[in-house]
Amino acid sequence: MSSPPQRFTVVEADEEVPLGEVGESSPTKGNDSKGNQQRDYGSVPSSSPTSPSGEIPTIRIIDDNNGKSANYGENTQNREHEPLTDNNDDIGDHQLALYEEDLQRRGKVSNIINRIGNYQAGIAPNLEEEEAAPKKSKGAKLGTLMGVYLPCIQNIFGVLLFVRMTWIVGSAGAIESFLIVIVCCSTTLLTSISMSAIATNGVVPGGGSYFMISRSLGPEFGGAVGILFYLGTSVASSMYIIGAVEILLTYIAPQMSIFEDMYHNFRIYGTATLILLSTFVFIGVRFVSKFATLSLACVILSIISIYIGIFVTNENRSIKICIMGERLLTLESVTANGSIWCDKNISGPIYAHYCGDGNTSDSCNYFYANQVRYVPGIPGIASGLFDTNAFSKYSKINDVPGGSDKGDAARGEIIADITTTFMVLLAIYFPSVTGIMAGSNRSGDLADAQKSIPTGTVAAIMTTSLVYITSVFFFAACVEGPLLRDKFGESINGGLVVANLAWPNEWVILIGSFLSTLGAGLQSLTGAPRVLQAIAKDSVIPLLDIFSVTTKKGEPFRALLLTAAISEIGIIIASLDYVAPIITMFFLLCYGFVNMACALQTLLRTPNWRPRFRFYHWTLSLLGLGLCISLMFISSWYYALAALFLALCIYKYIEYKGAEKEWGDGIRGLAMSAARYALLRLQEGPPHTKNWRPQLLVLMKPDENLKPMYPKLATLATQLKAGKGLILVSSVLEGDFRKTFAKSQAAKQALDHLMDTENIKGFADVLVAKSVIEGLCHLTQTAGLGGLKHNTIMIGWPYGWRHSPEQKSYRVFIDTIRNVAGAQLALMAVKGINQFPVNTQKLTGTIDVWWIVHEGGLLMLLPFLLRQHKVWKNCKLRIFTVAQLEDNSIQMEKDLNQYMYNLRIEAEVKIVEMSNSDISAYTYERTLMMEQRTELLSNMRLQKETAQSIIDRAHNPTSLESKDATLETVVEEAIEFNDAANSLELDRSQYTFSPSEAKSLGKELGKELFQMKPQQRICDKKNVRRMHTAVKLNEVIVEKSHEAQLVILNLPTPPRSESGEQNYMEFLEVLTEGLDRVVMVRGSGREVVTIYS
Repeated sequence: MSSPPQRFTVVEADEEVPLGEVGESSPTKGNDSKGNQQRDYGSVPSSSPTSPSGEIPTIRIIDDNNGKSANYGENTQNREHEPLTDNNDDIGDHQLALYEEDLQRRGKVSNIINRIGNYQAGIAPNLEEEEAAPKKSKGAKLGTLMGVYLPCIQNIFGVLLFVRMTWIVGSAGAIESFLIVIVCCSTTLLTSISMSAIATNGVVPGGGSYFMISRSLGPEFGGAVGILFYLGTSVASSMYIIGAVEILLTYIAPQMSIFEDMYHNFRIYGTATLILLSTFVFIGVRFVSKFATLSLACVILSIISIYIGIFVTNENRSIKICIMGERLLTLESVTANGSIWCDKNISGPIYAHYCGDGNTSDSCNYFYANQVRYVPGIPGIASGLFDTNAFSKYSKINDVPGGSDKGDAARGEIIADITTTFMVLLAIYFPSVTGIMAGSNRSGDLADAQKSIPTGTVAAIMTTSLVYITSVFFFAACVEGPLLRDKFGESINGGLVVANLAWPNEWVILIGSFLSTLGAGLQSLTGAPRVLQAIAKDSVIPLLDIFSVTTKKGEPFRALLLTAAISEIGIIIASLDYVAPIITMFFLLCYGFVNMACALQTLLRTPNWRPRFRFYHWTLSLLGLGLCISLMFISSWYYALAALFLALCIYKYIEYKGAEKEWGDGIRGLAMSAARYALLRLQEGPPHTKNWRPQLLVLMKPDENLKPMYPKLATLATQLKAGKGLILVSSVLEGDFRKTFAKSQAAKQALDHLMDTENIKGFADVLVAKSVIEGLCHLTQTAGLGGLKHNTIMIGWPYGWRHSPEQKSYRVFIDTIRNVAGAQLALMAVKGINQFPVNTQKLTGTIDVWWIVHEGGLLMLLPFLLRQHKVWKNCKLRIFTVAQLEDNSIQMEKDLNQYMYNLRIEAEVKIVEMSNSDISAYTYERTLMMEQRTELLSNMRLQKETAQSIIDRAHNPTSLESKDATLETVVEEAIEFNDAANSLELDRSQYTFSPSEAKSLGKELGKELFQMKPQQRICDKKNVRRMHTAVKLNEVIVEKSHEAQLVILNLPTPPRSESGEQNYMEFLEVLTEGLDRVVMVRGSGREVVTIYS
């Protein structure tokens, strides 16, 4: 049986091939001038050839003479030579020598999982404004009266005062009607106080409540509430149009009706009126302003007429109504041959309706059981009706108003067309107190807005509230209850109750209410498109950007078309009683957010919160907010939910689109206060093990264009966000901060763009430092804040470190590992990052974890978090751990299975045995090549420095004698020469060369080194043992995990001194050779997972 070949040689590689690269297909590069095969450094032939001289090489290893383990960089002189076959060292050290320091400090995996698996210890929980300047107002001469007070009066007084107020008083009674008015007016008064505070905290250029809310609560709330305010104003225009048409067809000109169904008439005439008013709005605001003056005059005149009529009316000048029992009869049903028959005459119409053919005995019995009265409908204040009308008399649909009996319109009875309750009447009445924003909408036209808006608005609300409250009591005292509940005035020949009460004639009210209602509708059609245009100009809702366009005259035509379409929907509904609650929801939500904005600003005490209006308090604002929310659900809970859902959808849409607006709003201030509170709470102590999650600091290397060189590091960070931890993405630029500030901002913009692209919820920053190592050290120490500091650092592999003679290529990586370990943070070193998947891919296969050293459970937690992401969701988890000779593999597998079961992590457990501890020739060859490369690169760096010194001497000859180049050797990787090698020693004088000769120096030095015979070189024994660990582990990992989608394993401890850094990098290269995606992990020294609940 032939013995295995024991001979090999290492020859010089081609200059064109980078150092350290191994050919994938064939390592052979050809023959040199001597006929020897040329191979890349690091290439190992399948069968080792003999040396050119035919000698069998003798390779020796060195060890400490005291038998102690040598750290990287320690002195390696005075070594005793030992034969290759001398393997007296502990076998365990041969197997895991690369991790020997970690095993000494952290313990063996077998011990830890044995304790946990047997419940001996477990893992104990840790105890520890505007983009452009506003235009100047032209001729702002309006004062408080004309600019705020009267416009608010005009907008608050509307159609409901004339066509629904008496019906509300008759149904709810004087007491409950008073409560309705008080609640609604108190809501608007508190809102006006909050609005006054906001409006006087700076200029409100336009947009009314939208502007105030958006600048106080941010673009998300502002956009949502702005849309609701716009919808409320648009639907309000339909309410005013329906009211005007109702007055026209019911009270002024009933003969104009086309259909028997009154609501069909409302739809036809309402649509025509909408087209006419929209045309007037399109013509321009000049016509609207002129008509507004006429409308305001009509409102004031009508109210004065009503109050005069209240005091002058009496039984003699009152119209009369026919009542049988408690049932009010229509005038048409008691009229025959042009005469009114309000009696029980069997030949009269009442008897025919109740006891005639086809009528039931019940109706006839009611006819005989009750008296028929023909009484004045509006007898006056002295009639004593207040007691009768003081209490509520609600009814259901199709019942007799004020009673519980079923009514019959065929008998001439007035019947209820809607079920009435306190909540329904409240919802119907509330729109009659809206319109308080009219003054703030005109802030640009006021001489002193900060004085006029509070004074005028509050005065207008007090005036209108007084009118509403007194009208409740006056109506209850002057008008018969059945007539109050006659919504459409059918008992008085289709007349309007308020019109019949007015003095001197009903036409004053009919004409006045008709024109004022049309004016209010015209104002709504004018204001709503401008609110929409203001929202579109802010670009907080991209879908609405098309409505920011105006005509040459400045009219928002597109917004007007949309407003008219929305108004038409309300007209199609055709009933004031159904349209009014919709408006109530929109305005109540809008007013509620105004109160919330004021309360928020007051409680946060932001420096910019300095309103001139002093008569406000946060308790009043919160009370107003509570009233608004309560009224919404009291009026109609399903409408309230629909309005809130619509606002939420708009809010989330704006948030999803990412409104890039910074208005200094209160929500950001609230977020800052909440963040401060949370940070202070987190600062009280370290998080419990159960709350530990990776808060990543991703260190990104910028390229020459200041863009991230490896953007997939950020992608991998997002895939770990199942832990909902913090992500900080940072880069370091080398240079002077004052000179490099512009570049740092460009680099930060590139990072921000990357985070937006990858949808990373975190922060990006760029640090400028004198060196990259120093900058990364600063980031490791200072990034983050309080409890939101990072606990895990992600760094990429330093690709090409072998190719560069500069130490910086790998020094940054190793120093970062040291700094992270010194800060007691976790580290993730990612190799093969360009082959990692993007977020749109879905991988299948396995994630393999090689658990060599216990790292607090981070190796288990990372794959679990990755599998929460859709990219890795379909991958299975496999846990591999290495059993040494003294370990019981069967017991280890049992304990590890129990441990994974207790962690509630599904994983397949594998125990790998590494029983073969013989150090192969391949290991010695790799070690020898590593040490030769270290020596060569060290001398190349030295010669580079020497060449620069020669150039310096040429420029400064006087310093020639004082500056001599010296050749320093790396202590740990020193090569010991025999007598033959000593003849190759170079004299100092050979370094005195011209710059043109510097290029060939490295090549010549390399040739001299590689002409030395293999038996002349002695390897450091510690390096051989560490290389043995790397080679053996790599063989096992590649065998078991070559098809794995990701391999996660422990990152060994870096060398303590600089001299062993290149060897350390070579060990890591060998350890991960042949693996596509690798994450090397070092724990922070604390437990991050627990088996406890």
